[in-house]
Amino acid sequence: MSEGSRRKTVAVLDGVDGAEHRRKTVAVLDYGSGNVHSAVKALERAGAEVVLTRDPARVFAADGLLVPGVGAFDAVMRQLREVRGDELIDRRLAGGRPVLGICVGEQIMFARGVEHGIESEGLGQWPGTVRELRAERLPHMGWDTVEAAPGSVLFAGVEHERFYFVHSYAATEWTLEGRSAATAPKVTWAEHGERFVAAVENGPLSATQFHPEKSGEAGIRLLRNWIESL
Repeated sequence: MSEGSRRKTVAVLDGVDGAEHRRKTVAVLDYGSGNVHSAVKALERAGAEVVLTRDPARVFAADGLLVPGVGAFDAVMRQLREVRGDELIDRRLAGGRPVLGICVGEQIMFARGVEHGIESEGLGQWPGTVRELRAERLPHMGWDTVEAAPGSVLFAGVEHERFYFVHSYAATEWTLEGRSAATAPKVTWAEHGERFVAAVENGPLSATQFHPEKSGEAGIRLLRNWIESL
């Protein structure tokens, strides 16, 4: 092989290797809800290239979109709509582009939320209502185990670990079914006073009620599992 041919072959192989090992990009939706910097740092630790943004072009271009959420359901929805975040999420999902919601970022994926007597419309990606947990002690705050869904991608390798929760509201029922076993959503449960939805994997849309970015190495592994699936 000539020197010129050898160089071309090396260049092609380097290009293939680079494509296979390109860091996945994750946009963290910046719409004013809570401290997002811990989420950015956790995603970086999990191996992603992260950008904090509300710019539509960057949101659509990213391999994955993370939607954080802290506070009241109604307030989070108002903040989201102010930057047209609801439209950005819907457009990504319509195109099969992965989205991950965290804490209230999971709750707003449901049809509605009821908090302090106020009923608010959610994003409606899933049917159901988020309401206050029936428990002797609220909020549900601290480390807890989950009942991971069989075949879960998110919980691969961390099925029996503890994750950090801080919430008083949650979805306690799940009614959406897939057309087949292959398309059926994977629903993970936890319990505090009553069973509630701790995580969902449903096509391009995934979400967790707990905070993976505050859940130590188990949370980093879960985020890495999501990133690798993008």
